[in-house]
Amino acid sequence: MCLYVKPSGSRTWVLRMQKGGRRRDYGLGSALDVSLAEAREAAIALRRKVREGCDPVAERRKARKVVPNFEKAARDCYEALKEGWKNRRHTNWISSLENHVFPAIGKKPVDQIGSAAVVAVLSPIWLEIPETARKILQRIGAVLDFAHIKGWVPEEVSLRSVRKGLPRQIGKGGHLEAMPYADVPAIMQKLAAASPTTGRDALRFTVYNAVRSNETRFAVWTEFDLDKAIWTIPGERMKARETHVVPLSAPAVALLRKRWAQRTSETGLVFSPDGKRPISDMTMTKALRDEGVKGATVHGFRSTFTDWAAETTDFPKEVADKALAHKLPNQVEAAYRRTDFFEKRRSLMALWAEYLDKVPAKEGEDAAATASEPTDFLAAA
Repeated sequence: MCLYVKPSGSRTWVLRMQKGGRRRDYGLGSALDVSLAEAREAAIALRRKVREGCDPVAERRKARKVVPNFEKAARDCYEALKEGWKNRRHTNWISSLENHVFPAIGKKPVDQIGSAAVVAVLSPIWLEIPETARKILQRIGAVLDFAHIKGWVPEEVSLRSVRKGLPRQIGKGGHLEAMPYADVPAIMQKLAAASPTTGRDALRFTVYNAVRSNETRFAVWTEFDLDKAIWTIPGERMKARETHVVPLSAPAVALLRKRWAQRTSETGLVFSPDGKRPISDMTMTKALRDEGVKGATVHGFRSTFTDWAAETTDFPKEVADKALAHKLPNQVEAAYRRTDFFEKRRSLMALWAEYLDKVPAKEGEDAAATASEPTDFLAAA
């Protein structure tokens, strides 16, 4: 142990030790604050720690290190990685954590997040929204890896055991379950009659336009021309990566005008409580479940629209496919077919909206009408 005197005149107690061929100096404090006796006691304690295998320098660094909570680590991870992603994935990535993870473990220090905490987060959604739950598991893993690289988590955290603490997800395969088109008007009537919410409005709008739920969830006001009844979805938000122009039916425009009157931003998200945060991918599904619909999915309404168009209208299949923004599988045919059938699609979507808004016949009305027809005919004769 020695007293180190700096050129400025300040004096510090220093313990110099050598272990494993490596010499290190440990500061014991200023001579103004620490007496010689206290410095000797500190030196004895420090020698004991080193002999026991402790690293006093590493312990001091750990004590000084500020470990962020999981939400802060996740947002830092998001900012570091998002430049390499497609635009739509930016919002999907962070919004899924905002909706399902931050409320449960967002405030916990990131170095305290282990498999048990992740299982607790995923349990409520693991079977309800299996695909989203699997993505969230991957994203939590990415955050913990990022935290390890930053030095906030001392060792890599393996989440391989998480699935063992969750029930097996049974893949149904095939297409997402769709509601028969004959049942849809009744559901649309219930949604329209119920107290308006962002989820119900988004679901009705999605069904009116037969679009994917993400196309509705991330729609912004700048994509719409309500006077011309046109919705232009940019290619980066479309599955086929091509701009899709949707002819809006009168009920769809009316719904948008109502939301426009309640908007919080002229450029923000249409279906959002504040114009900034998109609704969860489960919000529309919940609106559907609230009306007693079990099994059928929001995406399944696109299949419902296809069945309705094929069985009740004379519009060619190509027009319905274009309304769904399906890409032609035959590349040669796609190269020669340049039309988007816009005017025909406008007529088709208007007919679809008219069908959706029709008042379903009450039980017994059809039979009564049929029974009265002969009497009416005789009276006319």
